[in-house]
Amino acid sequence: MENEKLFKNRIDLSQLNKAINDIKQELSKVIVGQNNFIELIITAILANGHVLIEGVPGVAKTLTARLISKVIDSNFSRIQFTPDLMPSDITGTTIFNNNTSEFEFREGPVFADIVLIDEINRSPAKTQAALFEVMEERKITIDGKTYIPGNPFIVLATQNPIEHEGTYRLPEAQLDRFLFKINVDYPNKEDEINILLNHHKALNNKLIDTVSSIINKSEIIKFQETIKQIHIEEKLFKYIVEIVQNTRKNSSIFLGASPRASVNIMNAAKATAAINARDFVSPEDIKNVIYPVLNHRIILTSEKEMDGTEIKDVINNIISTVEIPR
Repeated sequence: MENEKLFKNRIDLSQLNKAINDIKQELSKVIVGQNNFIELIITAILANGHVLIEGVPGVAKTLTARLISKVIDSNFSRIQFTPDLMPSDITGTTIFNNNTSEFEFREGPVFADIVLIDEINRSPAKTQAALFEVMEERKITIDGKTYIPGNPFIVLATQNPIEHEGTYRLPEAQLDRFLFKINVDYPNKEDEINILLNHHKALNNKLIDTVSSIINKSEIIKFQETIKQIHIEEKLFKYIVEIVQNTRKNSSIFLGASPRASVNIMNAAKATAAINARDFVSPEDIKNVIYPVLNHRIILTSEKEMDGTEIKDVINNIISTVEIPR
């Protein structure tokens, strides 16, 4: 026990944990009953990853993303994806400046620290593809010149799971750029009553105005560097890889997860450990992030889709077949 205590104290996580608790407390002024949703977004930001948020209209997907950008004092932009949105509307374009008689680059809304993309599946493939380079490489090449967006650079994208008319399915290559896909459910009865109470108390005030900034982007960058130092034992590497490789040979799965999924599970598990005030990863940390990392990366066989098999059930079955390291 004494050795374990010494081990836990290798990395000072006190500032990180205080910031995370303060953020959760600040968000709880507005967001009710979405604790797992909020924790996963915080985890993704600490792991420096993008998030795809899926849920029916009205479950606070966009509001939560906006509030996250407010508690983190950083540059924020919002892009509403529409069928007529062009790639240059996102990345920016080169224009001729009459005053200088030179062409200059005007940055698009993607040049921000936190970018909220509403209804990402509303725009066609050409516009979606404009996000590929910037999401993965965190840079944009236009007219042979490379431009760097914000630092940190986090994309929070939303989509509606039930309304498919006028939408364009995200290709697997783009889905793979997201660290997490978070499915947001309806609140329970008690939480929905509290939502009404919050709106009633707010009267004419906007709920978003009740939330204050907690940390700045420099602190986020520092915390992201701290996450990289979280210890993970070699046997847990094997545990992660065995789970991911099982998705590639499972009879219920048509397309399994790539090695990028393994890396993302590791990074997300490190962030989860830090949020729980530990500087080492446990098997439980890994299990907690497997579903949001894998659920958008695997495709079930047509037979399983037709008989109503859920991806979550298949993932849980895979987890149960892989021995947990001791």
